[in-house]
Amino acid sequence: MVCFSFSFPGTVWALDGFGPWSATGVRGVLAAVIALSALVSTRAPLPDRSDWPALAVVAAGCGLGFPLLTTLALRTSSTAHSAVVIGVLPMATAAISALLTRRRPSAVFWAAAGTGAATVIAFTLLRSHGRPTVGDLYLFAALLVCAAGYAQGGRLSARMPGWRVIAWGVVLAAPANLVVCAVALPQEPVHLTVKALAGMAYIAGVSQFGGFVVWYQGMGLIGVPRASQLQLAQPLLTLVWAVLLLGERLTPAAPVAAAVVLACIVVTQRARSS
Repeated sequence: MVCFSFSFPGTVWALDGFGPWSATGVRGVLAAVIALSALVSTRAPLPDRSDWPALAVVAAGCGLGFPLLTTLALRTSSTAHSAVVIGVLPMATAAISALLTRRRPSAVFWAAAGTGAATVIAFTLLRSHGRPTVGDLYLFAALLVCAAGYAQGGRLSARMPGWRVIAWGVVLAAPANLVVCAVALPQEPVHLTVKALAGMAYIAGVSQFGGFVVWYQGMGLIGVPRASQLQLAQPLLTLVWAVLLLGERLTPAAPVAAAVVLACIVVTQRARSS
């Protein structure tokens, strides 16, 4: 979560020199180069035929959909606001995982997860005066596709090393990202500033690949529903970076939302699945 919490600030920095479509395509291609190098150097075997559909979901959700939609959202939404909206992601991940595995987390688990989700939704609506923006719609679509990718990736990580899951997912998304680059780069101006290059290096190497290596490994060890609730810490960390790195100002409601969300994390981690 620490790795992912820098993703939005890194994206904002990348947008200092790249257009939203170009930033998405370039980060995906660079991440694919890193992932393919790791797969080849370790002589990783090809996944089983039955695993490819789930890997395709990882590719579509985490390798293309989430990066593109959040990048489009960050053109008009602040980093802090976007982080809080994405705070609903744990609930979505746990729900999709429950549907996939047919395992039902306990009532206490759902109550705590629902409280955390309701808290971040209320916080979001408070900041936008009760009216979701276009950026919010991008973010809600992003969390749905990402939740599907998290759930499928976490399920695969129970029998495949987590780094291979995201590596194959990123490689599968590479052709689409190459097309995005080919179309977007001639249309969107590129200014290679230090900030833009630093942001691109981070979102390609860490947000798109490195962070997922440890994330999927953890999900495989403790299960998707419980691991997904650790994501509730991500928006809180991103809020901190938004202030320290981007100079954004937080509303007075932020500390209250933070306290509620942290309490929800404690409860969900203690709750047992039925």
